[in-house]
Amino acid sequence: MRNESGFRAVAKYLPMSAHKIRPVADVVRAKNYEQAMAILEAMPQKGAFFLKKVIKSAASNAMDRDAQLDESVLVIKELYVDEGPQQKRLWARSHGKADRLLKRSAHITVVVDRKESSR
Repeated sequence: MRNESGFRAVAKYLPMSAHKIRPVADVVRAKNYEQAMAILEAMPQKGAFFLKKVIKSAASNAMDRDAQLDESVLVIKELYVDEGPQQKRLWARSHGKADRLLKRSAHITVVVDRKESSR
């Protein structure tokens, strides 16, 4: 999807807390596509897997829409992780009591565009 600022991809309702994905996103924000994919490939966090899929989707959207683009000229222009809805569950505790368990989710939005040429 092309908007005025680049090519966009969104992943919604990912079964992981946004709080856990954000540090991984901070590492690859504003990097070029190839460098970001190499960094994410080496990271062991589950959030890196989700980010890699969304960034790859945004790059694929860009190359499908604009035939002159290839991976070497793409840069991650925007990358943000928002909180999704929470599923509330009861967690049985001792003596007939219960605690509340929040199953958190996240939304990831990525915008890629061509590198700005420095003139």
